[in-house]
Amino acid sequence: MKKILSGLAASCGRARGKARIIRGIKDLKKFKKGDILVAKITDPTMVQMMAKASAIVCDIGGMTSHPAIVSREMGIPCIVGTKSATKKLKNGVKVLVDGDKGEVYLVR
Repeated sequence: MKKILSGLAASCGRARGKARIIRGIKDLKKFKKGDILVAKITDPTMVQMMAKASAIVCDIGGMTSHPAIVSREMGIPCIVGTKSATKKLKNGVKVLVDGDKGEVYLVR
């Protein structure tokens, strides 16, 4: 596996899945259970997708940001503050999100 991103480990755990770049609620139909939610930042309109996600990765955010708090409540891994997740990750690429280390790996 190749490390492709790192950020702040906001919620512990590890998850594998397909990355889905989410820009807002309009992307709800393309988001499937088990996908990795990748966004600049999440907001309350995305909670329905967050509930289906196996992990969350965001460009911005800190320990008290929306994705960090909601992911801890839901018990799913979360990494925030990557600066470039929405640019480096492509839709459908398989990744491993390590919420303990704050790292995202490309899975082959």
